[in-house]
Amino acid sequence: MNRRAFLSLSAVTPLASRLPALADQPRRDPNELAADLAVIGGGVGGVACALAAARNGLRVVVTEEYPWVGGQLTSQAVPPDEYPTIEAFPPTKLYSTFRSKVRDFLRHNYPLTEAASKNAALNPGNGSVSKLCHEPRVALAVLLELLAPYLSSGRVRLLQPYVPVAADTARDVVKAVTARNTATGRTITLTAPYFVDATELGDLLPLAGVEFVTGAESRRETGEPHAPDRADPANHQACTVCFAVDHVAGEDHTIPEPRSYRLWRDYVPRLTPPWPGNLLSWEMSDPVTLKSRAVGFDPTGPPPKGGLNLWTYRRIVDRANFAPDAGIGDICLVNWPQNDYWVQPLFGGRPDQREQAVAAAKELSLSLLYWMQTEAPRTDGQRGWKGLRLRPDVVGTDDGLAMAPYVRESRRIKAMFTVTENHVGTDARAAATGKKPGEFTAEPFPDSVGVGSYRIDLHPSTAADNYIDVSSLPFQIPLGCLIPQRAENLLPTCKNIGVTHITNGCYRLHPVEWAVGEAVGELAAFCRAKGRLPRQVRRDAGLLKDFRAGLAKAGVALEWPADVAMKPR
Repeated sequence: MNRRAFLSLSAVTPLASRLPALADQPRRDPNELAADLAVIGGGVGGVACALAAARNGLRVVVTEEYPWVGGQLTSQAVPPDEYPTIEAFPPTKLYSTFRSKVRDFLRHNYPLTEAASKNAALNPGNGSVSKLCHEPRVALAVLLELLAPYLSSGRVRLLQPYVPVAADTARDVVKAVTARNTATGRTITLTAPYFVDATELGDLLPLAGVEFVTGAESRRETGEPHAPDRADPANHQACTVCFAVDHVAGEDHTIPEPRSYRLWRDYVPRLTPPWPGNLLSWEMSDPVTLKSRAVGFDPTGPPPKGGLNLWTYRRIVDRANFAPDAGIGDICLVNWPQNDYWVQPLFGGRPDQREQAVAAAKELSLSLLYWMQTEAPRTDGQRGWKGLRLRPDVVGTDDGLAMAPYVRESRRIKAMFTVTENHVGTDARAAATGKKPGEFTAEPFPDSVGVGSYRIDLHPSTAADNYIDVSSLPFQIPLGCLIPQRAENLLPTCKNIGVTHITNGCYRLHPVEWAVGEAVGELAAFCRAKGRLPRQVRRDAGLLKDFRAGLAKAGVALEWPADVAMKPR
């Protein structure tokens, strides 16, 4: 039977005839595990996917590489990057619940001041980058609380620390995935009607033979104004190994000089357009204008007047929120341009490339800390703050660095539909519509399964590109960008969706990844109940209508209010 005839037949044939039912997968030995849905990766999207599937009655197994689930929020130690209207219009009801529970956790377990306790919009760290800057352990506690009833019932089973190492695929259907315990070496084979790649780098895609794209597409391929003339699969955004510090006046917490400190201290980025000077300095490229931008830093006194203050930028604990006698001081999360690592990609080269890149990124972060402790210029004319103290307890590691690198770019599926800058970029949409700002929205998608909003924000890259930071409009998440062109039962839930190198810059943030994960979990449950494939749901108007109605009932926003939709970021 040719492929066209097969697809035509599959449009009317129940899914059960193609994907084995759970009952047909007896557990033959302890190294095999069957479920309704196997989620490979327990980051933001993976957890949201598992929660959505479990609330619909599916039995879910989740594998996670690190001791903490939560990805960007926890093991990568990045406070949520969110849009300004997040309080009034969250992407999903469940994400709003997560945010509320973060604040409740602080109220129930921390000695807050009376004012902080009564503040409905409590920002634990009062960091300027987010309305909810908080410690990674708090996010972990809340995610485990959300998962708790499903873990107790056995509806969700969490396997840690496991990574995917092989996949069994036949006729565009993933039959099984083998995962290995990184601590013991034990392997386990997972079987399920549906599989989700929720890994940070899209690691399941090559194992399952799913077509994917990496790096930057060319302008000829995508028609995007900010795409390069030539495609470059190795052009990836910088990753960052974050860390947390506090400051103890009068004490010396200087770390040993890192091995590569002198290299990084003298390193001048060779980017296009140019970086203004040394990477380790209080001067950087302005992400939007690319002109030289001075930033401030001082953990000992009032914040510098004007400009960006790095001490409060991603501060996750603000002592002003806590009782004076609690002994709780400021904690600053360091995820800055100064420790962005763009010398080499995390994947795509040698088998050990990820390990080498992460090791080098760690050296950069430690070098930044050592520079701040010993040589960084201060406004009082002195150099360095010896009282800066690395906080391994905050990030849950021995070395004081986050468990995992903050990943900004992944392998991306070749999808049924790919979102480009022309769909969401403010200037691109203005050119396409011929209208003025405030008179148009991002491209509306009839198959929208969620919403998101963020500027197109690309950090310096491995191809020596400086920032690309341009305005975008509040956008939708089309179902078509979540479905591979060929694979039938594998879905993405992280930064591996059908976007480009450019639009990854606005689809990669915490709330969007959550919305993608929740939509995919709902999709797996819907397909399981209806006996249909994901692509059939998108192609059948009746199925799509029913699926979108179910999403709306579950509290998933499918479109923006008119007054918000036309406000560019």
